[in-house]
Amino acid sequence: MTNPLLTDWTAPFALPPFAEISDEDFGPAMEHAMEEGRRAIAAIADNPDTPTFENTIDALERADALLDRVAGVFYNLAGADSTPAREALQRDLAPKLSAYSSEITNNSKLFARVEDLWDRRDTLDLTDEQARVLMLTRRSFVRAGAALEGADATRLTEVKARLATLGTSFAQNLLSDERDWFMDLSEEDLDGLPTFVKDAARAAGAERDRPGPVVTLNRSLIVPFLQFSPRRDLREKAYEAWTARGANGGETDNRDIAAEVLRLRAERATLLGYDTFAAYKLETEMAGTPEAVRDLLMKVWHPARTAALADAEHLARMAREDGIVGPLEPWDWRYYAEKRRLALHDLDEAELKPYFQLDRMIEAQFATANRLFGLEFSPLDGPFYHPDVRGWEVTRNGEHVAVFLGDYFARSSKRSGAWCSAMRSQSKLDGDIRPIVVNVCNFAKGDPALLSYDDARTLFHEFGHALHQMLSNVTYQSVSGTSVARDFVELPSQLYEHWLEVPEVLAEFATHADTGEAMPDALRDRLLRASTYDMGFATVEYVASALVDLAFHDGPAPADPMQKQAEVLETIGMPRAIRMRHATPHFAHVFTGDGYSSGYYSYMWSEVMDADAFAAFEEVGDAFDPALARRLEENILSTGGSRDATALYTAFRGRLPGVDALLKGRGLDTAA
Repeated sequence: MTNPLLTDWTAPFALPPFAEISDEDFGPAMEHAMEEGRRAIAAIADNPDTPTFENTIDALERADALLDRVAGVFYNLAGADSTPAREALQRDLAPKLSAYSSEITNNSKLFARVEDLWDRRDTLDLTDEQARVLMLTRRSFVRAGAALEGADATRLTEVKARLATLGTSFAQNLLSDERDWFMDLSEEDLDGLPTFVKDAARAAGAERDRPGPVVTLNRSLIVPFLQFSPRRDLREKAYEAWTARGANGGETDNRDIAAEVLRLRAERATLLGYDTFAAYKLETEMAGTPEAVRDLLMKVWHPARTAALADAEHLARMAREDGIVGPLEPWDWRYYAEKRRLALHDLDEAELKPYFQLDRMIEAQFATANRLFGLEFSPLDGPFYHPDVRGWEVTRNGEHVAVFLGDYFARSSKRSGAWCSAMRSQSKLDGDIRPIVVNVCNFAKGDPALLSYDDARTLFHEFGHALHQMLSNVTYQSVSGTSVARDFVELPSQLYEHWLEVPEVLAEFATHADTGEAMPDALRDRLLRASTYDMGFATVEYVASALVDLAFHDGPAPADPMQKQAEVLETIGMPRAIRMRHATPHFAHVFTGDGYSSGYYSYMWSEVMDADAFAAFEEVGDAFDPALARRLEENILSTGGSRDATALYTAFRGRLPGVDALLKGRGLDTAA
């Protein structure tokens, strides 16, 4: 074969041959991989021998090896560096891949073999991991509709295919809105902005071939613009465009898509015998039920809202002193919150940012991983899939662990946000397969590139996910790395953020871009003391989104999701000057796939654990305690989904946590 996606990859560490791959290669490679998968599945289903773990479950694990390899490259590129051809292929592949998946779970002979093994599981002499994989495999078949027959089975296949198409359309509409909108600025419009914001606006204008600076909908540019621009009219225009993504009418409007997605999810749950989609989705998570999720969210909502309302009074008073008539508006909050932070904590983002150079923060995340887990990072030469991408070989004690790729800068071809993915996951079923892990961010370019403190936390967050992938040490790919319960997957990432706050990490790596001097102790102390500043705002905008997501799925599908959103926000008393972090038309977590549907709460569920987990290091007085780091790796980072999440956390900490550590960590423990 001449298709580079289908030949043996001979580059070091079996990296994909990025320089040889063209957009025209992906479609034929995916079709070929699906056909190979179908042949493998047929061989398993038609095997006349008595089902064994090896000839059924092991064989299933191997069946999609080529498809996993090709899709791992394609979907990484489709999200991080889209092209019209890749977007068209995504739309074409969505229903095909859904149908392919349904062919497997609807294969009655294949399911019968799995059921036979399940019925005989106590006689099979399985390892603990094999027993877990068997349970998860059977459960995935049942939850995919393998037990359905006739019209119900046919309808479920249609529903899943349509949902796949809708999720792709939602994502591409959102990318289109983010890519197409910008606001031209004159040099005078830059007055009052820090140098780093001016530089980012000019760089964004150059990237879009504009004659001058622009504001785009990239978070790393629009947030500092909202923080610092004294031009209230421009702040309003930019903010309204940012929050209107997916709701601008025309072909890229996502509101009807959201409504159809919710209807189809409710129908899917009914076909599978569940009262609601939330009940179906949460059955396999740590939370277990919608009631448990709502209980957690409301325990946090009330003190967060109290804190936010108190902050709003202060900010409104500042706005009035500036001569603003009328109430505090959402496009005012960040501007006056930044001013108040300077007054309360003597902290200025413009003063802080030169200490958070991207390169130095990358060094910091690597050095932290070295002290905790003994990992070493050596730069790799490309070519990779984009000139901005950087690569490292990860080793420990001289042994290869993983390849890590970092794609850090915003560009119009990249979807918004930050994420971690694996082009290849760890497994040991057929030799020691080591992962290729990718962190993707959307930081503003600069010389040097400077991060906000929140950006630096994002960098550490995504690297926590990467460590979960890199340190994975299981046999089966299906339980490798981040293949865990959704409300457990954010634990390693959110836990790793805590090491950015360790004073000795900041002392070594937070050095000034111009002078090279370390951040002064006094500034560092002020930064850490202010770590919970404006936490009422941050918590309210997040929890509101999580409650709306839950309400969408815990009951009949709303005919008008926007009306339902408004009703939920009114019921909980959403502060007027704060909006949801993710309004429905751009709520990609929930509507581009099922991953976070009924599951946006999972960041907070994991935060309950991450606050408690880092407290273990604080209790021994050493953020790099070797024994605790070893327990963390052995019980959480290396185990993937090979054991139940509750058992894993209990093995690390000795118990499950309560919400108190989270409230204390957010500075909300004193709010009434």
